Amino acid sequence: GLRRVEALARWHDPDMGPISPSRFVPLAERHGLIDQMTQWGLRTTLRQWISWREQGLDTCLAFNISALNLDQLDFPDLVERMCRAQEVPTDRLVLGLSEGATLPLIKLMDTLTRFRIKGIGLAIDDFGVGYSTLLQLRQLPFTELKIDRFFVDDAPESKDSALIVKSIIDLAHGLGLTVTAEGVETEEQLKLLRDLGCDVAQGFFIARPLVPEQLIPWLDEFA
Repeated sequence: GLRRVEALARWHDPDMGPISPSRFVPLAERHGLIDQMTQWGLRTTLRQWISWREQGLDTCLAFNISALNLDQLDFPDLVERMCRAQEVPTDRLVLGLSEGATLPLIKLMDTLTRFRIKGIGLAIDDFGVGYSTLLQLRQLPFTELKIDRFFVDDAPESKDSALIVKSIIDLAHGLGLTVTAEGVETEEQLKLLRDLGCDVAQGFFIARPLVPEQLIPWLDEFA
């Protein structure tokens, strides 16, 4: 069933067409706009949650943040206030951080811990291709690990990839984390992940990105 909806930021420029987050997020970080962009995105996402709840859908939300957002000492308090303002329970929210961003995060243990105290989940994105060490994974208060699509892609055909995926799932479960596989695009991938004990899967095989109004009709069809 539906466990969670991930909010995706997309920019369609009239002149340049679709612009990838891999382009505009680093620009926002470089020019001091990332806090404003994150707050706008989170506020928009929480408002959408209210709309879905009014239609009878109560699901969790995943929202990616930048490591630079954590430079704001009051960022956990701000996120909690935003949840309260929209009357969204904090335990419905999971904040994602890319693995590459976790290198300096060990210095921000207090900030991350304050998110957990408030009931907000923390996911480490794209695990397996970034810079984090197993030590950081143990020390930082994450609740979830997301396996990078690089390993999921050929796991049904490659024994090496399948072994890595199984090892990551077993490691995460041993540390008390749930596991999401990213980039699931085939039935074979989904079956293998289920057999290996993966908790959640996301990708085009399950659903392509939707505008918010399409989620309820998609869910009826999916069911």
